[in-house]
Amino acid sequence: MPYNHDHGYGQDHPHGERFEDGPRHPHGPSPSPRRGPSRGGAGGGGIPDGLLLSVLALLLGTTVLTWTATGIAGLLAHGSWPEGVSFTRTPMAVRDLAADPKDLAGAWPQVNPSQLSGYGLFWGLLIGQLLILAVLTVFAVGTVTRARAVRAARRARGDAARAAEASEPDTHVRTRTSRKPTPPGEFTEPVTASPTQPTPATAPLAARLGKPAQNHADGADSDDRDDLAATTRVQDAPGAVLVATVDPALWRATKDSRAKLGPVHLFDPGQLCDTPDRLRWSPHHGCSDRATAAARATALLAPLRPSRPIDAEMHSAAETLLRSWLHAAALDDRPFREVHRWAHAKTAPTDPVQTLRTHPKASPGVAGELEATLTGHPERRRHAMELVRRVLSPLSQLHIRNACTASRADRIALESFIDETGTLYVVGDDPELMPILNALAQSVAEHGRRMAARSSPGRLGPPLTTILQLPV
Repeated sequence: MPYNHDHGYGQDHPHGERFEDGPRHPHGPSPSPRRGPSRGGAGGGGIPDGLLLSVLALLLGTTVLTWTATGIAGLLAHGSWPEGVSFTRTPMAVRDLAADPKDLAGAWPQVNPSQLSGYGLFWGLLIGQLLILAVLTVFAVGTVTRARAVRAARRARGDAARAAEASEPDTHVRTRTSRKPTPPGEFTEPVTASPTQPTPATAPLAARLGKPAQNHADGADSDDRDDLAATTRVQDAPGAVLVATVDPALWRATKDSRAKLGPVHLFDPGQLCDTPDRLRWSPHHGCSDRATAAARATALLAPLRPSRPIDAEMHSAAETLLRSWLHAAALDDRPFREVHRWAHAKTAPTDPVQTLRTHPKASPGVAGELEATLTGHPERRRHAMELVRRVLSPLSQLHIRNACTASRADRIALESFIDETGTLYVVGDDPELMPILNALAQSVAEHGRRMAARSSPGRLGPPLTTILQLPV
């Protein structure tokens, strides 16, 4: 006996009818028939809700655009909104315009034709509105999609980074630095290997905001493993990244993946990377503050720091000269090439001394320090000038000079890339460029410290990751 899902076991009538009072299977379904289409069934039929809403939105949008285009065209052509152009009459006008696109007066029979514009102006405004709407839609969709992707990537990469740190093998040899561990909530300064350590000077090191600095070294690791580790750190970083390297291959391997999270900037004064899109940076930017000028001069002269204590006086005099010149150039809003000109002048330049004496924002005592250094012991002054000239010697090349002449857009991009989860690559392998590259890396690190100090929790979230591979 056939079984029916709606009525159980029944009897078939010879003429094709069916008795509903026939025997029922004791375990069969309820005899009451189900009514209405099944949700999502193959035979449910009907129009999907999404398609129905899309059609309604299209019709409503077409009506609104036609109404506004007609009114704005009349306003532009005759100075007033045409009388009788109402939203309720627009659907009929759309139907008439679909039949005859040039007959604007026929589409609006209740409107005086003298108040309407030509069909060319009307269609131009309508198409213009469509283009503006399309651009805004694409922008909104892209912004929302990017925000969601950034949040998802932060969560995923943060979990992956924590898992990798938790499962780090104990076979790594960890060496303590001479610095005290940074308390939580402060910026951890990038760690650099000292000359007495057996690890290579270009070993990749990572420092993060809010974590103690540690130097990881494994004597069995090869250069390929170091490069792979640096690439992995860049790609897995949950926040902004500062990469200082001598190898442009690291930039090529990670720039595309980092571009999905935020802006990617490249400071490449030696033009090692095959791209015209390079960031420019003025080494004296922000040096109107005396403390910033002192830190910048120290960073510029760090690669040339002497190993003999007897040369410390010459190095200190060079820091005084460079600090004072950076301070004067920033106060007087001069380009960085002026500092290069002062360093290579045959006689002691008087412009920076005059600026430091007369400028209202100049720090007190700086002019006296500069004059005392310039008029002090001739031998010490000569060695100090030689050190400053060595630091600034790359500026004799035009492309280096251009790379050190930043525009306002470059300064804004550099100051905002941490907030935008961006990436800054500092690339260069020329030993003469190391002072400038090191100064930029230290400047970005100091900017991160200030941002962390200003934040309510006292740290950046997500942290700024720095990967240093410069032989400094």
